[in-house]
Amino acid sequence: MEVTTLPQTAANLTLSVAYALVTVVLAVGTLVWVDRVIYRHIDFVQEMKNGNLAATIFYCALLLFIGVIVATAVR
Repeated sequence: MEVTTLPQTAANLTLSVAYALVTVVLAVGTLVWVDRVIYRHIDFVQEMKNGNLAATIFYCALLLFIGVIVATAVR
């Protein structure tokens, strides 16, 4: 078992938080870009409010796909 010191633990925590923040910013930025550029004629939020389950599932799948791509790219 490896012994780590408090500064090493703090550095690892800082890097993990920074990685998480970069991933979230890239994923949300990419989702906004896709929503504005590719699907500019479809208002997914309004479709979800209207009860369109297909639009909700598609948007969630798109978010998951973007998250996987960004997480893979950042690592």
